[in-house]
Amino acid sequence: MGRNKEFDVADALDRAMRLFWQRGYAATSMADLVAATGVARAGLYATFGGKHELYLKALDAYATARDPAVVARLAGPGPALPAVFALINDYASADEGRTGCFVVNSAIERLPADAAAALTVEASWSALEAALTSAFSRARSAGELRASTDPAALARMVLVLLQGLRVVGKGRPGSGRATDAAAQAIALITSLS
Repeated sequence: MGRNKEFDVADALDRAMRLFWQRGYAATSMADLVAATGVARAGLYATFGGKHELYLKALDAYATARDPAVVARLAGPGPALPAVFALINDYASADEGRTGCFVVNSAIERLPADAAAALTVEASWSALEAALTSAFSRARSAGELRASTDPAALARMVLVLLQGLRVVGKGRPGSGRATDAAAQAIALITSLS
């Protein structure tokens, strides 16, 4: 009778998340997950369920770790627009752009067929949209934006821009596409002041 091997569940989940993020769901096999995590197939199944359940837990772990930091950054003290502009520039130039955002990658690969993944993607995007709407509302109240500016519509535009920056960032490094788009978006928002 074999004995169960002890392993760090959080570490295994993190390793699985990085593999799914890099390769995607379809291109990641259970054998790949066993190799990446160092956990036997039976241990992965017993702890996480099947491949799909592990994928969903990995996606949720990614969003849970990332989303609050972005929201807090936009809710910080001081003028709102510089925080939004810094976020846009970071999305345009971050190393994460090479692998994309795991949430965006999941949306591209798994939606609309994977309803469970869609819930995590939608929750992540909704949190970012709400934080952007709040930042633009504060900016409008502080006179950083014209009174006629619609914070919710502007937030949706920036949400779509940010997700697009992650997709374009996976392409040819140094092409200038992402940084040029970010600069134009910032110029457009600035023109609303």
